[in-house]
Amino acid sequence: MDGVTRLRAAAGRGLAKVTGQALGPYQSAVVRIGFSATWLFFLLREFPHRRELYGPDGPWSWDLAHRLTDSNEAFSVLMWSDSTLWFELVYAVSVLASVLLMLGWRTRTSAVVFMVGVLSLQNRSVFMGDGGDNVIHLMAIYLVLTRCGRVWSLDARRAALRAGSGAGSGVGAGRDVAGPVLWGVLGVVLAYGAVSGRFTAGWLAAFAAVWVVLGLWWTVERHEPEGEGRAVLDVLANLLHNAGMLVIMAEVCLIYATAGWYKIQGSRWQDGTALYYPLRLDYFTPWPALSGVLAGSGVLVMLLSYGTVAVQVAFPFTLFNRRIKNVLLAAMMLEHAGIAVLLGLPFFSMAMIAADAVFLPTGFLVWLGAGASGRVGWGRGLGLGLGRDRGRRGGAGAADAEVVPVAVPVQAGPGGG
Repeated sequence: MDGVTRLRAAAGRGLAKVTGQALGPYQSAVVRIGFSATWLFFLLREFPHRRELYGPDGPWSWDLAHRLTDSNEAFSVLMWSDSTLWFELVYAVSVLASVLLMLGWRTRTSAVVFMVGVLSLQNRSVFMGDGGDNVIHLMAIYLVLTRCGRVWSLDARRAALRAGSGAGSGVGAGRDVAGPVLWGVLGVVLAYGAVSGRFTAGWLAAFAAVWVVLGLWWTVERHEPEGEGRAVLDVLANLLHNAGMLVIMAEVCLIYATAGWYKIQGSRWQDGTALYYPLRLDYFTPWPALSGVLAGSGVLVMLLSYGTVAVQVAFPFTLFNRRIKNVLLAAMMLEHAGIAVLLGLPFFSMAMIAADAVFLPTGFLVWLGAGASGRVGWGRGLGLGLGRDRGRRGGAGAADAEVVPVAVPVQAGPGGG
């Protein structure tokens, strides 16, 4: 009977933790910043070639893309019109949404617009992507589920300023102008898409649900900031956030597990020569001299080939041993940094490093934020709260070192964190 009681108590504590707080606030913030920055830099780098990649001048015509999206029901607002002006508008909004999500401004809404931009451009020209684009595609969807603006964001700054001034949530919500305006504009776009039949039934239901929830959140914030309605919304948001973080972690493990096990089946990976061949291809040698030196060492090629497979296969099995996990995590990040330099794949590497960041220890992230705030000063200048919660972890034991509660909840209008 004592065992059953202890089991029930443990289950109750676990349920209270999952529903009472958004776990991994620093990890979700790093993932948000990493993926939005990766997509932003890609869009800016390819700005001169945007029309050939995703626009009217590309080899994959608008008619072919429309036929494909009709058959697989993929979402892309670029299929709403084939005009050049519409394409330029969507591209510009995608860039803007990436900037806003990276800074953490109205993260609930900017995450949705960011997802729309990613899906619209990638589904417009499906043959232009690589593995990094696939990861961005998935993570853009998952980020919508998370409360990724709880720390290191302009939303967190706004909440901290409101708390410091002694203004209640309802008062702050009443003065909020940007939130309702943003909500109204997106409502017009949603209504146009619904009336004109631009959405499939599934996407229409998803976007309508998000839009209604944002409006409901703002209404509760204004009229009942401390009531049961707000408590219920917080519980549901925490559950959705924690589920989203779990899915992100599972996705990263799945990527590495499948990549590692597929490599094992390849003869070139089995004999340790797999990395020799890309190092000899002109397409993957931005630094021919350096690639030649590495390719010329059979021992080094073999060690890197076997090491890559071993790390990828082993990583999912090391998650319950923090020290080994952190060592392999550092090895994988260094591996992707090497891929960016040696093979000339910077955006693929940035996407994978951003995905890996979901497993970074909270203590390291807090230390990193404190260092950035102290040395650079931009965190304090923007009031993003880098390293602000170091002293708030209080009595958190070793089991809680990976996840800490958020000290200042972000309470904003439509589109807030």
